[in-house]
Amino acid sequence: MTSPKCELGLVIAHEKLSADALRGLIEEVVTREGTDNGYTEATLERNVAMVMGQLRRKEVVVVYDENTRTANIVPAHHLRQTQTGNK
Repeated sequence: MTSPKCELGLVIAHEKLSADALRGLIEEVVTREGTDNGYTEATLERNVAMVMGQLRRKEVVVVYDENTRTANIVPAHHLRQTQTGNK
């Protein structure tokens, strides 16, 4: 089964990533400087737990950009907007 593709890249089911890879991605996202990602007020552990919960509830998804060879975690509603062309 192939991963769904959208304007942002390939959507990767977070369950397909190893625990270490997923945690590394989440830590990178929540500690990313220069962005307003909403993860600035809590501890790293709390932010990681918050994102894990969002992934389980499908509020956010993992997207892999083949052009830049990078992964990101984006809000699921943003993904739906790009799929329908409503940016």
